[in-house]
Amino acid sequence: MVNYPIGIQTFEKIREGGYLYVDKTKYIYEVTHPGQYVFLSRPRRFGKSLLTSTFDAYFSGRKDLFKGLAIEKLEKEWKQYPVLHFSLASAKLGTVEDLHVQLRIQLERNEKRHGIHTDITNISERFQKLVTSLYEKTGTQVVILIDEYDAPLLTVLHDHDYPEQMRTELQAFYSPLKDLDPYLRFVFITGITKFSQLNNLNNISMLPQYAAMCGITIKELEDNFQEGIGVLAEKYQYSHQQVIDKLLYHYDGYHFSEDSEGVLNPFSLLSAMNNRKFDHYWFSTGTPTFLVNMLKHFHADITKIDGSEAFATDFDQPTENMQSILPLFYQSGYITIKDYDPIMQFYTLGYPNEEVKVGLMRILVPYYVHTNNVEASHAVGRMYQALRKDDMDGCLKAMQEFVSTIPYQENTLKDAPTTEGHFTAMLYVMFSLLNVYVESQVRNAKGRLDILLKTDTTIYVMELKMNGDLDKALEQIDEKDYTIPYQSDGRKVVKVAINFSTEDRTIKEWKIED
Repeated sequence: MVNYPIGIQTFEKIREGGYLYVDKTKYIYEVTHPGQYVFLSRPRRFGKSLLTSTFDAYFSGRKDLFKGLAIEKLEKEWKQYPVLHFSLASAKLGTVEDLHVQLRIQLERNEKRHGIHTDITNISERFQKLVTSLYEKTGTQVVILIDEYDAPLLTVLHDHDYPEQMRTELQAFYSPLKDLDPYLRFVFITGITKFSQLNNLNNISMLPQYAAMCGITIKELEDNFQEGIGVLAEKYQYSHQQVIDKLLYHYDGYHFSEDSEGVLNPFSLLSAMNNRKFDHYWFSTGTPTFLVNMLKHFHADITKIDGSEAFATDFDQPTENMQSILPLFYQSGYITIKDYDPIMQFYTLGYPNEEVKVGLMRILVPYYVHTNNVEASHAVGRMYQALRKDDMDGCLKAMQEFVSTIPYQENTLKDAPTTEGHFTAMLYVMFSLLNVYVESQVRNAKGRLDILLKTDTTIYVMELKMNGDLDKALEQIDEKDYTIPYQSDGRKVVKVAINFSTEDRTIKEWKIED
């Protein structure tokens, strides 16, 4: 049986414990020769902590842990350096006081590791003294590794006051790095987002040669997971290729540069293999509350995020300078690069896979639809059963019954503008949970279609109205040729007009035409 390292983020433990390890050590060698100050941004649960731990083992001279791996043939010296390894993952209380406590804990841990003692209390001075003392003690340059450097900032990102205080404190911690240059061999900092205090680092996050440094490529999937693929094939009565296709559908699709191959989310892939089950694992590890808070902060239109078009400077920019939700969505892994126009240098962004889209919609239900996720799940189940039978009328009845039962004080529309846009977002979230293709604001030469929904047998072209006329909505579908692009698809094309009542705060009526 294969031992899958679920939740294990220590390279030494994986190698000594006989766990499966997908060899990423060629990247370790390439980044460190001659690299010195490096920053890498990747989504959560993407292997950043394991990568940092691998750097630690490499610079600590643990040649024994790398036996049989790519770097064994690349590295000839295996020189040992003093390593300072920090993680700010625990600094999430959102206060400067907590950040100070966590930084002191990290400094004490590293001082103890190397037998350094100091009475200095100032964080910046203490950090600087630790580095210089290590250099004097060993006669060797120091390696600094900082994992999840942005955890304290993400907690307070939506707040108007605290982000600046946090950045100031972190800047004081990082500020010695520039002056310590003669004493440093290598600095590696990783996190989810990109903040401007890291502008003196070499940001490799969008360089194609490092796109697969975290995550699992299709080749790595084929080379390392044959046993797990076989187990899933036997359980689900799938062919080998059907299992591969299912894994890619659920967990693949991340592209971190314009020309890079796609990679699968490693945590989700390992969880599927270990549990022998296709499921949504990424979101089960915690609700990204900072994301929901920022959606509210920017009044983001969730229906327009998938398929967004932007220059790299629009989404790969310091998070504190962002003018839209795109940078946070991209850096956090909720959208990724789907296409690139080399002439215009223009990127198309979208959800990487089914797991991310459905998982995101689930956490948005309380914001757009109902605070009770259990009730919403029951409604989605009824909608799904109807849609499987091509019964759009039954699907909309289930949604109408659900929305109609929401008490006024819990109705999300009471605090939001009673606009067609919010109504569209609500339907978009609900339909997205049905595990079918759904797209909103689909453009053609004559206008924008509100919602396009595709099942295996039917394509639904939907026009939504607020206190409107259903017949006019159906006429609009015809006048603007919304159905024409899908006539040759082979599936039945159905027109759907839906009217929402602001007085009753629910779906009032609808018409369906084949």
